[in-house]
Amino acid sequence: MNRILVWSITVALAGFLFGFDTVVISGADKQLQALWESSDSFHGWVVISGALWGTVLGALFAGIPTNKFGRKITLIWIGILFSVSAIGSALANDPITFAIFRFIGGIGVGVSTIAAPAYISEISPANSRGKLVGFYQFSLVFGILIAFLSNYMLSGLGENSWRWMVGVEGIPAIIYTLFVLTVPKSPRWLITQGRIDEARKVLKMINPDQDVDEAINLIQQDDNDTEVGESIFMKKYRFPLILAFLIAFFNQVSGINAFLYYAPRIFEEAGLGASTALLSSVGIGVTNMLFTLLGINLIDRLGRKQLMYIGSLGYIVSLSLVACAFFFEWQGMAVPIFLFVFIASHAIGQGSVIWVFISEIFPNHLRGSGQAFGSSVHWILAAAIPAAVPFLFSTIGAGTVFLFFAFMMVLQLLWVHFMMPETKGVSLEELSKKLTKDN
Repeated sequence: MNRILVWSITVALAGFLFGFDTVVISGADKQLQALWESSDSFHGWVVISGALWGTVLGALFAGIPTNKFGRKITLIWIGILFSVSAIGSALANDPITFAIFRFIGGIGVGVSTIAAPAYISEISPANSRGKLVGFYQFSLVFGILIAFLSNYMLSGLGENSWRWMVGVEGIPAIIYTLFVLTVPKSPRWLITQGRIDEARKVLKMINPDQDVDEAINLIQQDDNDTEVGESIFMKKYRFPLILAFLIAFFNQVSGINAFLYYAPRIFEEAGLGASTALLSSVGIGVTNMLFTLLGINLIDRLGRKQLMYIGSLGYIVSLSLVACAFFFEWQGMAVPIFLFVFIASHAIGQGSVIWVFISEIFPNHLRGSGQAFGSSVHWILAAAIPAAVPFLFSTIGAGTVFLFFAFMMVLQLLWVHFMMPETKGVSLEELSKKLTKDN
């Protein structure tokens, strides 16, 4: 188990780079716009969103290298992409070059949401798989917190402080790339490629006490039920496909990314001053990290469904109260308190569950493709919903927007109760049979 823990934490560091890369740009935002005298639209759509477009592209196509070249090779390339992006962005002297290097880092983010959870789920024992895959999400929120802290510490370095902010990511990116070279290849991926002897060695390293031949036979049985040229869009995989779509869909229609991107604007709309920006960033980061840690400690004890129940109820209460605060013009600290409850609900529910769940519900040979689908739904909505928020706030009002998010979380609660299967403690091969048996 110690080996599996070390390998899981090593691979989960891809999540740290994801979180750091996503947030680090916020510290350089205004400085870059002033430096290059960019218009608001060019600055928003090109300079700031460069990484986001890369993320969508990476998520859409990451299933191809993850399935063809393997989880480990793909993970190494993620580290290279992040390293090149950080160093290139720091050295850029014009907005287009900067955006290109940020786009490269974004590809790394999109690919990491597929390859890292897939790898960890495939080396983990069923009874601790949720916790181990959950390290990816914990690393992600830890990366967000460190990025906020790093930006704050580097902000006093003068007119080139933005170069240090975006460039410092190169250090953990290079360290991660070197570390991930030491992990073995996924035994389940090796078996899908017919490399049985290599898989046998890795399975022996994972658990010296298990009957390796029996484990290989179980995995091969799962693969023997497949047809040549299968895809996740075949009728027999419709149920896991719907599950992946809905968990990703509900993740974003909770309003989580809209809130993370526009927290200071939301607080100001609620009548608080601009000084709450620091409270929102650091407070959100700490709350997110603490409740994610709680979530990954509970996910294998309570199960995925129980955490989704807790998160859904927390979403409904907190979002309804935020909507009321805007409708009835409640002033003071009410909105920040309700939004911290919202962040806690997200962290313990969707935040802890989404990448674990999507990594569990597809068969071995289609896991990369299935995760690419779920991740793509997540990232396309993560781009579209925040983009619409300023317009919606100015037209229908913030209260109506948050009421809509609350209603969507009622639908999520119904989905969890009536449709979402519990995957706690079940082997990946058993899950594959269970979720495709009726098709």
